[in-house]
Amino acid sequence: MVATSYWYPLESIHRYDFIFLAAIAFQIFLIVTKLENFRESLVIVVFHVLATVMELFKTSDAIGSWTYPEAYLFGIGNVPLFTGFMYSAVGSYITRIWRIFEFEYSFYPAKGLTAGLVALIYINFFSHHYIWDIRWLLFACAIVLFYKTRLYFRVVKTHRHMPLLLGWFLVALFIWFAENIATFANVWIYPNQSSHWQMVSLTKLSSWYLLVMLSFVLVTIINNIQLRKSQLAVDKSL
Repeated sequence: MVATSYWYPLESIHRYDFIFLAAIAFQIFLIVTKLENFRESLVIVVFHVLATVMELFKTSDAIGSWTYPEAYLFGIGNVPLFTGFMYSAVGSYITRIWRIFEFEYSFYPAKGLTAGLVALIYINFFSHHYIWDIRWLLFACAIVLFYKTRLYFRVVKTHRHMPLLLGWFLVALFIWFAENIATFANVWIYPNQSSHWQMVSLTKLSSWYLLVMLSFVLVTIINNIQLRKSQLAVDKSL
């Protein structure tokens, strides 16, 4: 996306459409070479659907949270179809590193509670345009649910761990960095960037954090939560 913003020689196809077709080709390559399995591909489909619905709402003429300034053929309403791959990349990333680094957890909350929380997160992405924005209440609920949860992962032969809440923040931070690069490359723009580019506000980190949390919990639907052995021993003794 960044490269084509500086040099794009194809006149027969719009840049957004080229990015969309390239993303499909890359996805096919991952499946054929078995670098991505069926479960990981399923995550991409789920994210595409959820992301497209949200994009249609956020980019509608009535809301206008951001815009895609270039022309395209492959799109719905104000949304070029390549956008679904940007969201699904987050889910695909979480799914793959889960497998590669052999994630385990301690004190992970009940799935029903986490599912309820992310359902409210998704609803709030829409509802805050009409009623109160409850994101800070959602953050408080997340802290209550996950403050004890630790993520264990293997790097080569060494097992390390960190608070899961911190892990989500780090992912959200790097997405914010990527968002600044993407808006600079004119992939999409916010209203305050229409005349000239400026850095994306740090307040967007809160939105990305909620999105990472939502993405992670969606991945847990197809990936079993592997509890740390010490946690299993505690659970069995209760």
